[in-house]
Amino acid sequence: MFRSLLALVIAASMASFPNASAPKSLPQDPAVMSDDPPAAGVPLTLAEERARRITALRYELDFNVPSAISEPLHGRAAIRFTLADASGPLALDFTEAKDRIAALMVNGRAPAFDAVNGHIVIPASALLRGDNEISVEFLAGDAPLNRNPEFLYTLFVPARARMAFPCFDQPDLKARWTLTLEIPAGWEALGNGAEVGRHDVNGHVRIRFAETPPLPTYLFAFAAGKFSIETATRGARTFRMFHRETDTAKVANNRDAVFDLHAAALDWLERYTGIPNPWGKFDFLLVPAFQVGGMEHAGAIFYNAPGILLDPSATQNQKLGRASVIAHETAHLWFGDLVTMRWFDDVWMKEVFANFMAAKIVNPSFPGINHELRFLYAHYPGAYDVERTPGTNAIRQQLDNLDEAGSLYGAIIYQKAPIVMRQLEGILGEAPFRDGLRQYLRAHEFANATWPDLIAVLDEKTPEDLVAWSRAWVDEPGRPTIKTELSTDKEHITRLAFTQRDTTASRGLLWNQKLQVVVGLPSDVRTFPVHLSGREVEVPEAVGLPTPQFVLPTGGGIGYGAFEMDPESIVALLHVLPDIEDPLTRGAALVALWDQMLDGRAEPSAFLELSLRALPRERDEQNVQRLLNYAEQAYWKFLRDAARATVSARLEAVLRQGLDRAPSASLKSAWFSTLRNVARSTPVLDWLERIWRKSESVPGLVLAEPDYISLAQQLALREVPAWSEILDQQRARTVNPDRKARFEFVRPALSPDQKTRDAFFESLRDVRNRRREPWVLEALGFLHHPLRAPSSEKYIPVSLEMLLEVRQTGDVFFPKRWMDATLGGHSSASAAQMVNAFLAKLPAGYPDRLRKIVLSSSDDLFRASGVRVAATH
Repeated sequence: MFRSLLALVIAASMASFPNASAPKSLPQDPAVMSDDPPAAGVPLTLAEERARRITALRYELDFNVPSAISEPLHGRAAIRFTLADASGPLALDFTEAKDRIAALMVNGRAPAFDAVNGHIVIPASALLRGDNEISVEFLAGDAPLNRNPEFLYTLFVPARARMAFPCFDQPDLKARWTLTLEIPAGWEALGNGAEVGRHDVNGHVRIRFAETPPLPTYLFAFAAGKFSIETATRGARTFRMFHRETDTAKVANNRDAVFDLHAAALDWLERYTGIPNPWGKFDFLLVPAFQVGGMEHAGAIFYNAPGILLDPSATQNQKLGRASVIAHETAHLWFGDLVTMRWFDDVWMKEVFANFMAAKIVNPSFPGINHELRFLYAHYPGAYDVERTPGTNAIRQQLDNLDEAGSLYGAIIYQKAPIVMRQLEGILGEAPFRDGLRQYLRAHEFANATWPDLIAVLDEKTPEDLVAWSRAWVDEPGRPTIKTELSTDKEHITRLAFTQRDTTASRGLLWNQKLQVVVGLPSDVRTFPVHLSGREVEVPEAVGLPTPQFVLPTGGGIGYGAFEMDPESIVALLHVLPDIEDPLTRGAALVALWDQMLDGRAEPSAFLELSLRALPRERDEQNVQRLLNYAEQAYWKFLRDAARATVSARLEAVLRQGLDRAPSASLKSAWFSTLRNVARSTPVLDWLERIWRKSESVPGLVLAEPDYISLAQQLALREVPAWSEILDQQRARTVNPDRKARFEFVRPALSPDQKTRDAFFESLRDVRNRRREPWVLEALGFLHHPLRAPSSEKYIPVSLEMLLEVRQTGDVFFPKRWMDATLGGHSSASAAQMVNAFLAKLPAGYPDRLRKIVLSSSDDLFRASGVRVAATH
């Protein structure tokens, strides 16, 4: 049976590549393997050994993309390199079974080889010191190809190229890539290189792309499908946008803004770095349900389409988010693509610089925005969501195998690291910091570098000890606990000080940082700059001032830590926050009060009461959206059922009034979305149904197809009388085929029938039903919605047990998002006990990063339920 299957594979491959000549045999020789074969994944030891031996690496890849999604992709790879040491075997990475290798030649001969633990092991006898060539014909693995009936796209980060084709799948073996794709007629394609040739072949089209400058495997990319292409010129640059949007008005309304944002980002980065765009051509693809916001493939950036082609109802945050993700991915062309981390323990470097530069780039495009407030909201809440939990981690983490690299991604990299980088720029000054980055990029362009490489450059530009600074902020997990020490004689301040402590007592870390302390006096507000460099710092300028209403140590949105505010300040801010004139101070106080609530120093009902009083008075759109976000979270997560029922009508009334008064379409969209998400009463649900049926409208708010889909789903979730008819009609009226397919996938999760929901959840055990990860996450959100939480608790233990497989089969963000979607709607003690039971029985050797994901995702559940996290190993 084995030989018959192998013969069929070889025959199929030869038919696909008529010019190829099959080897006479594929020998099976156990003796090829050494006593110590490479371990599964890409171990650090294997990567280091290959990096020492291999230079001048080139790939020439040829893929035949069939019309039918059920047929495999045939591939051919020619891998050329120089080998410094040919005395031992050499392992290629390829996770597919050996019978999917149709032919393998090394330096013109067909050697005996073995396939073990996801590697093709080439014997030393087949290798040469100096130039080598390995030719492989194979059936490509589907997992990272994201195949759909009408398109496919690759996503190889962090080390998933090996799941599709044989390669050396590690970031420090950068290579030049030449790609040829044979695709169905009527399809379009893009890759890292520019298209240099195209011709018809038996009803298909063969497209050849130019060789690229050096890129690691995770940045090699291609896509093919039924795409429309928009082209634009900005200055001397030509941009192409590939997409599948069927709403031509939406494309027209977004087109110029999208091209303008890319052009502005490129211009800014070229000026800042002093290096022209290293990759020449600039294409980007909008994927209908991309797993992440964007991916920075050089010459072929991929984006999540809904984040780029915005609806008329887009909020200010969504517009800022689009600008930020475009600037972020464009910044990667220098930070990550031009200079790549040597190993994924430094993956945070490329992400922090992309985020940090994005904030600088976006500011000029939005002159009316308070960008310090934007930075606060973009980074602090997300970082704190992990930092306050026992599942937090260091920015820079030890990584022994790329199998676990996906678990490194998260809020610590994306949100905390830019805060830390802003501090580093503050230590050096903007000009020395920029000059150091230019020096670093020039020294390592088209190569690899590490965090110590950068610190060595920057350390020369400041008298500060950056190594010690880096240990607290970068190399160790956690944040300082900073306590306000306020003493008065009832009329005046006699002492104001701040102390910091490391909750991990054995480390005794000190976080050197600057604070802006805001003191709210009876008659005015004073701000004091404070440098917290030791365990305690006093504020002598405050002594003698009148007894304050409040002391806010996070003024200016600068200080970072778990702030233990004095009780009087918490009570005062819960009442006077709407009266504070400065919007940034209001925002900083809001974030601080949310932390106080989560730590048990303020009641959820008191926080929601603050939100209901503050919302009608707030004029800054960013603060409005943050208040709405917090109000929705407090309502669903932290209020008990009785308290929720008591406040529900008032919350709906405040939201309805805010919607009516909102001065812009952006603000109306924000108010409307929150009202839709919290609506419970029959009058409001009837009104929402009339809006869905288009018999009534919201003045000043234009709804698009995705808005009506969301509205239909929320009505069905609440089981309005016509819920089934609404879903049927929504399916019929949905024009975009990708949105329709997603709607149909998610629909069973909305069903009032428990058996239907059970069957849908059971279907997620099959990895094939988890391939479209955004669809899965949306469905899980409905399954575990607070309205369905009692009946969905039984899914929690199964989802926890599946986490290891989800990590093995999913993309980088999927494990954390899987757990967030699973636990996000729950607040009961029984749900918390299920998590504790899972943690208590974890076997020895269970990946610690996955354990931390569970701890992080369940933190709000434990806080809301009042259950303590059981001690775990």
